[in-house]
Amino acid sequence: MSVSTAAADQSLCTPLPVLGRDVTVPLVTGGEVTYAALDYAASAPALQRVWDDVAAYAPYYGSVHRGAGYLSQLSTDLFENSRVTVAEFLGCRADDQVIFTRSTTDSLNLLAAVLPADCEVFVFETEHHASLLPWRDARVTYLNAPRTPGEAVQTLESALAGRDPYGPALVCVTGASNVTGELWPVRELAAAAHAHGARIVLDAAQLAPHHPVDIQDLDVDWVAFSGHKLYAPFGSGVLAGRADWLQASEPYLAGGGASRKVARRADGGVDVEWHDSAARHEAGSPNVIGVYSIASACKALTEAGFDSLVAREQYLIGRVRDGLAAVPEVKVLSLFGDDAPRVGVISFVVDGWNSSHFAAALSAEYGIGVRDGLFCAHPLVRTLLGSDPQSQGECGAPEAAPGEKSLNAIRVSFGAGTPDEHVERFVRAVTELVRDGARWNYRTEDGRCVPAV
Repeated sequence: MSVSTAAADQSLCTPLPVLGRDVTVPLVTGGEVTYAALDYAASAPALQRVWDDVAAYAPYYGSVHRGAGYLSQLSTDLFENSRVTVAEFLGCRADDQVIFTRSTTDSLNLLAAVLPADCEVFVFETEHHASLLPWRDARVTYLNAPRTPGEAVQTLESALAGRDPYGPALVCVTGASNVTGELWPVRELAAAAHAHGARIVLDAAQLAPHHPVDIQDLDVDWVAFSGHKLYAPFGSGVLAGRADWLQASEPYLAGGGASRKVARRADGGVDVEWHDSAARHEAGSPNVIGVYSIASACKALTEAGFDSLVAREQYLIGRVRDGLAAVPEVKVLSLFGDDAPRVGVISFVVDGWNSSHFAAALSAEYGIGVRDGLFCAHPLVRTLLGSDPQSQGECGAPEAAPGEKSLNAIRVSFGAGTPDEHVERFVRAVTELVRDGARWNYRTEDGRCVPAV
């Protein structure tokens, strides 16, 4: 959909109400402005609907699974019904398990902990650290960054062709890049994995808030995502998918809730019988409110209609990309090229600007919140920037001072709650900063660029 077509299409949905939409922030140049939250890829603002649902439930909060009281029973029903809601949202198979975790990172570390012995793991260097790093106890093959979706499939097929066809193997891949926003060929990668006897887990942290994710349609074995990127507050996440490896392993955490029966042995030891259900990996008192907030967000997005949400987001993407393309000093980062389908995540660098300096000026002078750094995807950003892998640089904490060359990039990201005005202000701010320079002086403090006072 072109910008002009989308702008003329009156059927585009309005932004979904989110918390913080009316918050004002001070500008160093004087006055205040409504804050433009354009860092959805880090944490999206909570939907007002989600917050209202949580607030309505909060007085009825009780411990789940082990209480006889009314509030405990109500909370248990809400917790387990949330599991059903998430399963429906993801199109889970009848025998899939939905396990509640703290985050995508926690979900993938859980999966790493239950891998069968001698499992091989295949992961592209383009992954977020949450899906790049958990596989420390497995034999890992890191795959080079592909430059087309087809090359991604070919690279995986070549790697899998050389493995032991009878041993366990797992492929880990993102659904949408947290750096470029580009969609990966998940269905094709899943077919390649299964053709070679491997399983596949989808990191849907950046995909689920923007596009429908259907386990059966994509034919993936597991899906992981975080609530805080899905317009839900609190520290909760999901791992959903095949149960066999999960049931065959020791619990991720040992403790109450994971155990069905515990008894002393005659020799003084302890025998434990673990649950076979999702509870096996949910030891301890769960984050009931966080889980409920995820379920509420799933319902809200489904009811809003992904077709309408996607159409509006594509309009915003077109507006941002057109605006950046009009500034010759701006280089947008991409693996698959300008025509690749993507979600509302765009990273770029600006000639003559340190990325931290540019992001600081957007915030201090325009009230716009973006992210700068390596976005916890260091190998990918360095590949896109063509920098030395040994070069210094930290996730969100660049060391270069204003005016010095930066080894980092700037990321703007948006979604279902983003008003048109925020995108328009961002495009205008980029244009003015490049053309006129910053209107304020900045200095480096604790590794970050901040306004000088």
